[in-house]
Amino acid sequence: METSVRPYYVPVGNEERVFLAAFRQGLPIMLKGPTGCGKTRFVEAMAHQAGRPLITVACHDDLSTADLVGRYLLQGGETRWVDGPLTRAVREGAICYLDEVVEARQDTTVVLHPLADHRRQLPIDRLGVTLDAAEGFCLVVSYNPGYQSVLKDLKDSTRQRMIAIELGYPPAEIEEKIIAVEAAADQRAAAQLVRIGRAVRQADAPGLREVASTRVLISAAKLIAEGLAPGDAARAAIAGPLTDDPLVAANLTAVIDAYLQE
Repeated sequence: METSVRPYYVPVGNEERVFLAAFRQGLPIMLKGPTGCGKTRFVEAMAHQAGRPLITVACHDDLSTADLVGRYLLQGGETRWVDGPLTRAVREGAICYLDEVVEARQDTTVVLHPLADHRRQLPIDRLGVTLDAAEGFCLVVSYNPGYQSVLKDLKDSTRQRMIAIELGYPPAEIEEKIIAVEAAADQRAAAQLVRIGRAVRQADAPGLREVASTRVLISAAKLIAEGLAPGDAARAAIAGPLTDDPLVAANLTAVIDAYLQE
């Protein structure tokens, strides 16, 4: 994905310099961080900065090697080979972003190994060829270490081929700025939502699998910008999506109400 304007991303540390250094050296990159902290937006901004097209794959447990590499399909009465997204990126010198890579089967991710080391090659057994990655190709994967189980983790042989960049939720002042810009919200609403988000993240709430991400805070701010009351917006965008448990939802609502009354 190429745009004339760089996607909005506010750096928190040295993540941009590390990414671009790895990109220039042809090293694969592993992004680690919680849901909704900005990993995808970060990759979009870095692809723009590097001047390379971006091909994104949302990984899932049915993702096969053929889904990534390609397969023969019947087209117009003829059987033709159709490249998968990984193969297209290798041929075009694009950045290939595998979002939540551990959701894919481990036998699928093994195909990444020759691309992720000094060889920078993609063997395509069905075609009997091995492609050398074009100039500008970069493999980027992401996952959420706190969410994945032991059975769903990157193999050591995969991890050790990659440069790791850890991303997290930004400091309050940066998160307020992000929310205000992304949602075209006023500073007061952004500050209120950040306080709520940080309170939810710090709360000891059994049964809460995920916490309030920057993404859900932006959604709440967009609802407020449309005229919804802050409490209604926060309950719809924060408490509702985070849990189906009535008791947990009630606790989240209590947190929201408490911080909105301050």
